[in-house]
Amino acid sequence: MSTTDPKADLYSHDLTGAVWRKSPISASNQDCVEITDLPGGGVAVRDSKNPDRPDLRFTATEWAAFTGALTQRLI
Repeated sequence: MSTTDPKADLYSHDLTGAVWRKSPISASNQDCVEITDLPGGGVAVRDSKNPDRPDLRFTATEWAAFTGALTQRLI
C-alpha cells in the first residue's frame, strides 16, 4: 500500500513473521535493539527485551542519517 505519507506507508506493513536481527557485536545474553528490513530500504527497530512493544520505523533516508551520524561519532 502506498500513501502520500512515507511514515504511514512504513507503518502499514505487517511485521508478523519478520526476521529480526541483533547487531553482530552484541553478546548473546545482552539486551539490545533489533532491526528488520522494510520495503524501500526502510527499517523497523524494536527493543529485544520487550519485543511485544511497538516498534519504531524509519525511512531509508532517516536510517542512513542515523547510522551515518553514529559512524562519525565512533571515528
